[in-house]
Amino acid sequence: MSADRIRQLNDAFRKGERPELGDIVITPGVRALVSPWPMGIAVVYDKVRMFEAFDNANDPHHEHDFGAFEHCDTKLFFKLDCYDKKMECGSENPADEKVTTRVLTIMLAHEY
Repeated sequence: MSADRIRQLNDAFRKGERPELGDIVITPGVRALVSPWPMGIAVVYDKVRMFEAFDNANDPHHEHDFGAFEHCDTKLFFKLDCYDKKMECGSENPADEKVTTRVLTIMLAHEY
């Protein structure tokens, strides 16, 4: 599997350029934190889309699948996971968009 291709697909999905690649999940903790809805979540999602602080500590495989940031003095995480198309198990090949569905979860740090 190519980390470069996985990173390209992850970035395209995370940044909203390729929404057909998956789904976004917002946890109850984030829903409670942001208001008014949906404007508040738009601000949080913008932080996820614009996130570029990837380094060896938070991105050891160079796939851009995890990030941490602050919102309203609260630590949030985003995590991007790759599943098979049936959403039953992990994708055998996250570099192949034909067999992979991405799920971007935005959560409070303590919900991880």
